[in-house]
Amino acid sequence: MALEAITGYNPANPVYHLPAVPARYRTTRAAAEVELRAPNALNAARDAAIAAQWEHHNLILGVTDQVIAQFGADSDEIASLGLKKKSERRAPVGSGKDSK
Repeated sequence: MALEAITGYNPANPVYHLPAVPARYRTTRAAAEVELRAPNALNAARDAAIAAQWEHHNLILGVTDQVIAQFGADSDEIASLGLKKKSERRAPVGSGKDSK
């Protein structure tokens, strides 16, 4: 460090003594390291949250399949999950053109 090369450096304020400079530099570098790692931690947390959401989604799809398998696609139980009964779905409508 250039300050060490200055002979006779003896500041009036003890805050600015030579040992304080490298100590403050180490503190600054440590804070920069934490700042650098913060986005990585955020990305990891976001990935974990998204994975948990997908696991929940897939679980609910499986639950729906199980309710249909156990009670049928036209049951009140399937309606209680917020899904339409098979009988409540509209029948497919043709394109309206006469087929030859």
